[in-house]
Amino acid sequence: MKKTHLVLVAAFTVGAALVLTGCGGSSSSAGADDKTVVVDMWAGSADDTKALQAQIDVAKKQNPDLKIELRTAPWNDFFTKLTTNMASGNMACVTGMNSGMLSGYTSGFQKLTADDLKTAGLKEGDFASGTTEILKNKGDLYGLPFDTATMLVYYNADQLKAAGAADPKPGWTFDDFEKTAKAATRDGKQGFAVGMGDFQWQALPIAKAGVQPATQDGKLQLTDKKFQDAATWYAGLVTDQKVALPVASASDGGWGEDQYSNGNAAMAVDGTWNAVSYLKNEAGFTAGMAPLPGEGKDSLSLILGSGYGISKTCENKDAALKVLGSLLSKDSQDYIASSGRSYPARTESQPLYFESIDAKYRAQVEEVFKAAFANVQGQYVTDNWSKVGTYVQPQLVSVYNGQTPMADVLKSAQQQFGK
Repeated sequence: MKKTHLVLVAAFTVGAALVLTGCGGSSSSAGADDKTVVVDMWAGSADDTKALQAQIDVAKKQNPDLKIELRTAPWNDFFTKLTTNMASGNMACVTGMNSGMLSGYTSGFQKLTADDLKTAGLKEGDFASGTTEILKNKGDLYGLPFDTATMLVYYNADQLKAAGAADPKPGWTFDDFEKTAKAATRDGKQGFAVGMGDFQWQALPIAKAGVQPATQDGKLQLTDKKFQDAATWYAGLVTDQKVALPVASASDGGWGEDQYSNGNAAMAVDGTWNAVSYLKNEAGFTAGMAPLPGEGKDSLSLILGSGYGISKTCENKDAALKVLGSLLSKDSQDYIASSGRSYPARTESQPLYFESIDAKYRAQVEEVFKAAFANVQGQYVTDNWSKVGTYVQPQLVSVYNGQTPMADVLKSAQQQFGK
């Protein structure tokens, strides 16, 4: 998964000496004068940091009585340091969080109440339908989102045209998907490229089964019959239907996305965060995108994204909530939307995102996004969800090579991590 885009300004560089502290003891984010609020977020480049700073500037303008300090770190370093800071009571008052990572960090965040949202000048109704699920865990709200994403099927329109296959459209079915994949498997190219990342390989099984591999209350259900059957079908795209190639190595984490980008496969699953880059692909083929296929009219997709929460050790919660409100205000959300960096979670800012896209792609992106986000569900995870993914991902190589049944991998993971 390309975290750089999924998590808005996502991932990677700022400086090894950076320390993420700010909400307890002498390094309290309230500061010695109780007027300083530290905001911790990941950033992957100078441009990422610049974009974050622009949003911090909005917060400073809206809260002239407060001093607001931004601290960043690369994606992996961010969560390593967050673990340390959480254990030592040193979390920044306003801390960034990603939907897929939340389950491992809920103990460090305060549950947000209706009164908290009021203090922040926010309400759940400010955000697009389903987006407040992004930073919920087992029904509790631990933060509010700044961006939102879901999974799509990207396709090579040139390859499909050569195969005499119709372009995928909103409302297409799994029967349509299979027919398209089979027709496009020709001339040394594949109709589909299977995924290795959690979101990439799970998306179609979830859409086909209509259930997630975990329940809303955080119980693992990898062996749920509907999900297991759908996951087995997915592996069968390689082993049975022969419309996708096996993966060479567990290190090929972006296998499906790379096969598609390089013109070796007609279709692949990836997130909305890569929509524009795929449409403008360097390989030069005509690209398109569609929501995930469905069984009949229904197609279940996860809603993903990132946002901010308030640490439990924050000494000036009201000040932190005001900063949180500013970072998710219309002005901040309008900035990220109009820059085209991310699809904002705030409903009134979303039209600006489409306006930022080249006119030749705009209509397709808007149509597909609206269809894809029409039936989304917050991601359900277990407390040890990251361990599940770490175990399953390398096993997919043997599954795709026909050496191990998908059902056996799911059963083994369920036995190890389902307690």
